[in-house]
Amino acid sequence: MIGTQQADDTLRMAFVVLAVISIAAAGAIVANKLSFGFAVAATAAIIIFTASFVSQEIALYILLFSMLLGPQFVAESEAVAFYRGRGISLRFDDFLIAIIGTAWLMKVAINKDFGIFRRTPLNVPIALYLFACVLATVNGYLTNPRVNPLVATFYILKYFEYYLVYFMAVNHLREREQIRRFTVTLLVVCFLICLYGIYQIPSGERVSAPFEGKEGEPNTLGGYLVMMLSLVIGLLVTQGSFRNKLPLLALVPFILAPLAATHSRGSWLALPFMLLTLIAFSRRRLAIIIPLVFVIAVSPFLLPKSVVDRAAYTFTQPAEEGQLKVGNVKIDTSTSARLESWRLILTQDFVKRPLLGYGITGYSFVDAQIPTVLVNTGLIGLIAFLILLGAIFRQALRVYRETTDPLFSGIALGHLGAFVGLLVHAVGANTFIIVRIMEPFWFLTALVVMIPGIEKTAEDSKRDEAKAGDRRGAR
Repeated sequence: MIGTQQADDTLRMAFVVLAVISIAAAGAIVANKLSFGFAVAATAAIIIFTASFVSQEIALYILLFSMLLGPQFVAESEAVAFYRGRGISLRFDDFLIAIIGTAWLMKVAINKDFGIFRRTPLNVPIALYLFACVLATVNGYLTNPRVNPLVATFYILKYFEYYLVYFMAVNHLREREQIRRFTVTLLVVCFLICLYGIYQIPSGERVSAPFEGKEGEPNTLGGYLVMMLSLVIGLLVTQGSFRNKLPLLALVPFILAPLAATHSRGSWLALPFMLLTLIAFSRRRLAIIIPLVFVIAVSPFLLPKSVVDRAAYTFTQPAEEGQLKVGNVKIDTSTSARLESWRLILTQDFVKRPLLGYGITGYSFVDAQIPTVLVNTGLIGLIAFLILLGAIFRQALRVYRETTDPLFSGIALGHLGAFVGLLVHAVGANTFIIVRIMEPFWFLTALVVMIPGIEKTAEDSKRDEAKAGDRRGAR
């Protein structure tokens, strides 16, 4: 057995050395053939790959910072504009996930102790939803000329990317300290994003995350901030989650300022639902209710006029073509367009393809999550999607109710509030396929899902130590 183990170790080491030499050689060739920029990119890719192969944790830290701070590249063509109404966006973390994922798969290939997909309660729901997306898109390709197989494949791969983040995280998480470190990292990234948002406020433009292009995506930043605010409040109101909660308390106004400046009404709408969820499940409701009442009382004196005007704009926009009316009240054109898309899909287009929909990219862009899922993947896809959402909520709620660790309790509570807030945000946005919201959300979900296993391992370890101590005492 010892000889076999040594042979396996030698084989693995030889494989690693061979891989590094091959990558270095490829990098040298690329550097000679391509421009300086490409050479730098290739070198960076080699460094990240090597770091990821050596330490999955280092790779995950790099990934966490790139989720919101990585640049975006846009490739647009007439075909893409026709099929989706928007261009294909490639971001730095897309390439990063590809590099880290390749290193991870190579590590799995040479170490039989690692598994590709660790068993979790979400594996089957994720697989069902991805299968529904593929099935609907293949059916759409065969029956709907609007489906572009190349663009559709790209979008399905983007969906898979979010879940790959989840699986890379759950495969690595083993200890409580890892969850604490990753949570702190999520909060640090949030703080940096808030600083960038506050920096934009004097410009008078709607704030957005870094590297979002010329127009930016304020609604995306708003959804992300609602999610992170829920995590911060969950940790704040849970006694014992952190020894020093002053940094958490200081982070709240840093989040609220850019959240207001996004002028994202969908995010503002999500905010009260997120807070109500935290109040409903928190064991210290007054710790949320009392500050909330104070904030509501002083908000008329603190809110900028631009924020008040933006909220009122929903019902005070001057008369324009395309506005819907509810009684004598006019609704602004942006909100009207979203409501009209819901009506059109539910009453007309959905009934033409009820089971599998039109396929990914088979229907024009719709800025709302449920109608998008329904029209793209039909009832089969919608049912699979709702099963996945239900599994996420049940798992977070079970962890929150059963965990005895204050840190874990605070994270699970924050996740519950974030989840409900994002559901409301998704009424007017494709929240659950937006990269800059879903990548951190699925990473946070991985932390919550792994809590029971980590707690059980810690309890088993304590029990074994106690038994060993009893045996030593008996001697």
